[in-house]
Amino acid sequence: MKRILFLALLCLLAPSWAPAQQDQPANGLLLIAKPSLRDPNFARAVVLVTQVEDGGTVGVIINRPTVLKLTDFLSEDFETRNYTDRIYFGGPVMRQVLVVLFSAESPPAAPAFHVLHDVYLTMHPDNITALLADKTARYRVYAGFSGWAANQLESEVMRDGWYFLRADEATLFRKDTAGMWEELLERAKKADPRGHS
Repeated sequence: MKRILFLALLCLLAPSWAPAQQDQPANGLLLIAKPSLRDPNFARAVVLVTQVEDGGTVGVIINRPTVLKLTDFLSEDFETRNYTDRIYFGGPVMRQVLVVLFSAESPPAAPAFHVLHDVYLTMHPDNITALLADKTARYRVYAGFSGWAANQLESEVMRDGWYFLRADEATLFRKDTAGMWEELLERAKKADPRGHS
């Protein structure tokens, strides 16, 4: 039943996640929530985002580990022994669906968003299955994702809700995310030409 639910949700999302985004240039950024951002979904959040073809923005919150396990999402048909990291809360959209951020030297065969030079974001079951089976793969699993319609994020930025920083692989795969928001907030404040806090 878990496998059927997982695949059904993937099919439902296919129109927005199916294009071969790995052909697009990498465009990952970090959004750092300003202290004034009151939305409980994003308060004190660090969000990796990438823009998609329709002008929308998708991503995952990278600093919210959970106590969830892969077996809470996947049936025993999936290999889960190789993943020993925590599952992270990726965002408020479809929290029951897995999204995976992974490093790869070449684009994956199945659709994925190209985030950084060798980093991709996917929810395609073929990519996830291959990563779970690979003992040497570098990846992180998220429950749910974050998404904004075209111009929605720009509106939040205009209301002074976010700082931006360039994403980097070390931050994305950082083992201990405790204190990440505070550190990146200070870095973003120094880098902000407007001097807003």
